[in-house]
Amino acid sequence: MEPSDESLCRRVAGKDEAAFDILVGRYQQRAYRLAWSVLRDAEEARDLAQEAFIRIYQAAGTFDGRSKFSTWFYRVLLNLCLDHKRKHKWWRQVFARPGEDDDGADPVARVAAPPSDPVERLDREQMMKRLTAEVERLSPQQRGAVVLQLEGLATSEIAEVLGCSEATVRVHLHRALATLRKTCIPTTT
Repeated sequence: MEPSDESLCRRVAGKDEAAFDILVGRYQQRAYRLAWSVLRDAEEARDLAQEAFIRIYQAAGTFDGRSKFSTWFYRVLLNLCLDHKRKHKWWRQVFARPGEDDDGADPVARVAAPPSDPVERLDREQMMKRLTAEVERLSPQQRGAVVLQLEGLATSEIAEVLGCSEATVRVHLHRALATLRKTCIPTTT
């Protein structure tokens, strides 16, 4: 049986680097996807995901176990991303060019396995591009709630990470889903 995240975190508090490596392995892709969903910049997402792991390593002794490790970790990462975004917002608005803020790596498109039929594959690729573009247009709170739900977090855990009530999380998810349905699902009239 594999050790729980919480027990690994306790070992990391004792400077067990092997336990830290296991946690990094478990959360590295998820951390990148969450950071990318907030920042929309591949390099910054990688940097801040790495920074979150460093902070977790340094602060592992402060983890009190009142929440799951994943909730604590996502909260640290999300705070880093939001702080970074606030600090660099003016710069981005002045200097950023469309399409320049990522390396073309689309975490949403990577999740779905491509179908074997070329026409079906093209349809799915177009749908994923449209979906990715629409998710990007969601508010940061809605986008964060959607990404965290895709990562398998419960509503209560998402609320903890986002620093809001469960009812607010449900509202964010409901509005995000309504928006995505309107913009991504073709209507037959």
